[in-house]
Amino acid sequence: MSSEYTLTRNYLETIKSLPWEEPKPDSFTLRRAEKILDAEHYGMEDVKQRIIEYLSVRKLKKDNKGAIICLVGPPGVGKTTIGRSIAKTLARPFFRFSVGGMRDEAEIKGHRRTYVGAMPGKIIQGLKIVLGDPFSALLEALDPTQNTSFRDHYLDIPFDLSQVLFIATANTLETLPPALLDRFELIELSGYIDEEKIAIAKRYLIPKMLSECGLTGHDVNFHASALKMIAERYAREAGMRHYKKALDRIGRKVAYNILEKNDSLPYVIDKSNLVSYLDEPIYPKEELTKTPYPGMVMGLAWTRAGGATLVIEAVSLPSSKGGLHLTGNMGDVMKESANIAYSYIRTIAKDYKVNWEYFEKNFIHLHIPEGATPKDGPSAGVTMASSILSLILSKRVRDSLAMTGELTLTGRVMAIGGLREKVVAARRNGIKNILFPKANEKDLEKIPDLVKRGINFIAVSTFKEVAKELFRDA
Repeated sequence: MSSEYTLTRNYLETIKSLPWEEPKPDSFTLRRAEKILDAEHYGMEDVKQRIIEYLSVRKLKKDNKGAIICLVGPPGVGKTTIGRSIAKTLARPFFRFSVGGMRDEAEIKGHRRTYVGAMPGKIIQGLKIVLGDPFSALLEALDPTQNTSFRDHYLDIPFDLSQVLFIATANTLETLPPALLDRFELIELSGYIDEEKIAIAKRYLIPKMLSECGLTGHDVNFHASALKMIAERYAREAGMRHYKKALDRIGRKVAYNILEKNDSLPYVIDKSNLVSYLDEPIYPKEELTKTPYPGMVMGLAWTRAGGATLVIEAVSLPSSKGGLHLTGNMGDVMKESANIAYSYIRTIAKDYKVNWEYFEKNFIHLHIPEGATPKDGPSAGVTMASSILSLILSKRVRDSLAMTGELTLTGRVMAIGGLREKVVAARRNGIKNILFPKANEKDLEKIPDLVKRGINFIAVSTFKEVAKELFRDA
């Protein structure tokens, strides 16, 4: 039998398996969509509303040539499960693939049949509902003006993709090409605070873990103290992946104990015995809100993994010519912010009775710990200026104060991005006071009260306003 026979047969079977008939119209109802989203996702009311609005347009508009949803948020916050919920609402199959590590467009559009082992690309393989991490090779498939005649290299015949619902996901917008962003309807998902994580664990993760481990609620009970400790000391990230892994590990150990030991049921998991199931905590118990030395200030950062606290340290060393030295794996933009902060503090030093000679005779070293982690962006400008001011005055900044804001050479505090993520990080780490740009007050209003509860927000428009708050009750 000729090898061409097998290749030709595979080719024809692939063509035959594709849905060439006219697709049936979507028959979902908005009530069903709301019910599915509420049943499968905790909170996220603004995200759910955006999706319902998107589906409303899709139901009314017959050509389906609207914008493409792009879910943006840290790992583990539910982007993929939202995609599955949308597919369930539309009663469509769900196909997921990631193009984050792809280097060849053939993985999307297939190889030509002259290649040994040639196959169709990921689009044709999935071809129902696709969720994938955005990548420039998807442009042709995503563009509604082109995808009515998408041509896979393997098939080499046009195929209409206009009825496929594409949902893209991304951890951050910084790496997305502008051409892709223009085609996306962006829906941002934020990280979770501890209370939300505990609620999600009770409502979704624990029942799922029990089912997967062959357990029931009569076999194991989780005390509130254990769930809180998992969030604080084992799963401090923005999403729920580490929390789920911790619960799964507990479930496996309980299953083992049931089979190997004759302990009385149920097993009660609380704060006192959690270490016996999960080993020593990943995160330390000591407070993360204290700044015990002059020159040490707590900042707030926004990374692709969600919000984070950022400690900035400054020390001075005797020198014949002064200057500023930066360490901590800072990017170019952050280095510029540090130089701006240094120059600005030099211009106002006389207001705090610090002589100009201080900067000529002292070399300032500014450092951001966790040097293996790259850091960039302008939003730490206020924090670095506060660190330098605290150092030259030999006064430590008050505890439980964190800040964010871009600083200009004239001392103005400019707006920043990712305020909600930063507030979530502050809440997660027990911060009680946050200094933020006055220009971001509109963003603060959009953050749910549950996230803001217990935090004192101080809006500032100039660094002089920042300085008034630094040393109060320190």
